[in-house]
Amino acid sequence: MDDLAPVEVVGTESEAELLCGLLRSAGINAMQRVTDRGAGAFDGMAVGGPHEILVRREDLDAAREVLAAQTQSD
Repeated sequence: MDDLAPVEVVGTESEAELLCGLLRSAGINAMQRVTDRGAGAFDGMAVGGPHEILVRREDLDAAREVLAAQTQSD
């Protein structure tokens, strides 16, 4: 896990899966997990709360670009 870095933190699992799919479609391996960063409603519950998107460190800049481009097109 040391070679993974968080590229984004989102509020729900659905949003995390959507962004992971976007990154994967750009050729970037991505995964998501529940995090305590940005703690909010659902604290202590594994099924809810913030999720972080993780990519390999060497893909971090490319992943940021993909996500930034998506934000600009929305």
